Amino acid sequence: MNRRSEHLTAREEEILRAIRHSIQDRGEALSVRQLGREIGPRSPASVAYHLANLEERGALIREGRSWQTCRLTG
Repeated sequence: MNRRSEHLTAREEEILRAIRHSIQDRGEALSVRQLGREIGPRSPASVAYHLANLEERGALIREGRSWQTCRLTG
């Protein structure tokens, strides 16, 4: 059973869906600005905040400096 969704906000789940689709379609995650446009008009700082929370909770792992290098766990 995946218990991760109990701890994530609706916005964080939406971000994970957008990242998952991007990886499937393009082979890499979206940039912070692209994610902001994808999930609605959000500031890059707001998106980066959610991404950092997702990384801290173990929902994704960043393999480089850029968020485009992240991969989803589980």
